[in-house]
Amino acid sequence: MSIKILYEDSNILAINKPSGILVHPVPEQVQYGAGPDKKTIKDIFTKKYKKIEIVHRLDKETSGVMLLAKNKKAHEFLKNQFKNRTIKKTYYAIVSGWVKNDHDTINKPIGRSPSDFRRRLAGRGARGELREAITEYKVLRRFTISGNKFSYLEIYPKTGRTHQIRVHMKYINHPVVCDSLYNPNGPCPKGLNRLALHAKSIEFKNPKGKIKKIESPLPPEFKKTCPALNF
Repeated sequence: MSIKILYEDSNILAINKPSGILVHPVPEQVQYGAGPDKKTIKDIFTKKYKKIEIVHRLDKETSGVMLLAKNKKAHEFLKNQFKNRTIKKTYYAIVSGWVKNDHDTINKPIGRSPSDFRRRLAGRGARGELREAITEYKVLRRFTISGNKFSYLEIYPKTGRTHQIRVHMKYINHPVVCDSLYNPNGPCPKGLNRLALHAKSIEFKNPKGKIKKIESPLPPEFKKTCPALNF
């Protein structure tokens, strides 16, 4: 599998992760495989970069920009930025329905689902430790396809909880489309056969103190689904 490198220096890689591949091995991997080639991002890049470290993760079906550290020092440097919430992340998503507010902030702790170990839950019924989760968003466009309403959002997660965007969108009754875990029965636009969530950009400080903003192009399947989104 060929994965595009969006940025590289002596310490850091930024890649354009495809949808459908895991970042690193997880317990569920035996059950459903790691991706089309049964490999993970970690596997692929360790071949060339022996000391590569995973800094953060994207869900298997999420695409877009992702950072990798080429050594332990860079790994700690970037992890501290994530911990201190100084890294700025922007996602694009297509969600079910027309989101009412043009922009808003979802501030709702996330715990575990009582009925499905794979899922997380915000609001009533969440189990285990409830962890702070904050997601900001703005509506870029509302549109209709085959009688079904959708909204195109730009999303800014301020925390980094597992499935955070997917869980928060579900919480406000506008789940991400084509999400088999959180929106299994919702309408999925023709031609879009993957989770409609894409990590558009990430802004961080490199070890030399320079601010870097790396962007990933919008996936072709997003543009094909609705040409009006091509902006």
